[in-house]
Amino acid sequence: MPILITADDLAARLASGERIVVLDVRWSLAEPDGTEAYRAGHIPGAVYVDLDHELADHDVTGEGRHPLPTEVAFTGAMRRWGVRDGDTVVVMDDLGNQSSARAWWLLRHAGVADVRMLDGGLDAWRAAGHPLETGDVTSETGDATARFGGMPVIGIDGAAAFPATGVLLDARGAPRYRGEVEPIDPRAGHIPGARSAPSGENLDADGRFKSAEALREHFASVGVIGEAPVAAYCGSGVTAAHEVAALAIAGIDAALYPGSWSQWSNDETRPVATGASPVE
Repeated sequence: MPILITADDLAARLASGERIVVLDVRWSLAEPDGTEAYRAGHIPGAVYVDLDHELADHDVTGEGRHPLPTEVAFTGAMRRWGVRDGDTVVVMDDLGNQSSARAWWLLRHAGVADVRMLDGGLDAWRAAGHPLETGDVTSETGDATARFGGMPVIGIDGAAAFPATGVLLDARGAPRYRGEVEPIDPRAGHIPGARSAPSGENLDADGRFKSAEALREHFASVGVIGEAPVAAYCGSGVTAAHEVAALAIAGIDAALYPGSWSQWSNDETRPVATGASPVE
């Protein structure tokens, strides 16, 4: 199943009357609430998704800043968005899909077969001359049911063991990986054995995903070669989903470590590596 959709393709399919659910997942560390930006202008018919509250379960403790929601909670969210069984769902943001990839991953994990990311996001939609609408969109309640298990997941012990037999990728910026800065979590550095592969390097200058060939070359340069298994983490499991998506575009299956650095660094029993090499 395709992972991406272009702005022109999405516009044409919406204009034809084809049933497509569009989800606006605008979020960032600086602006976690994208509601006002959404209301100021969004793809016609798009429903706003609150990443912090609908794509995470903050009642869970000890599993990082964005623990995965339960099947029951995610079922409720999908139905609020209007998702029905068999729907095509398109997710987008204004951050090169680095936040909407979390929705892409969770929907795939929940068993939704056809989930696409709008390549280039809102910038690509605007650049193509397609219209925006303002205000809120309320969809007719859907009937989709989340059945987790569609995507591979590892926990903290799996992440610790992973570099011994596979390639564990750290999707955060390189300075955070090296331990030079840590703006959020209690300890700076990376999981020993993990390799630095910032999620921003999955994109071209226009905020679109690089080609499958270019992504394969990029991941090969950080050690993703042969049949070795691959997993990814980031700060709290958001941009790691972008890494998983980029790997999928390259034809490489990868597991997600949802707890990511926010879980690992809060566990004082876990070792921390610093510097540019995987182990120090």
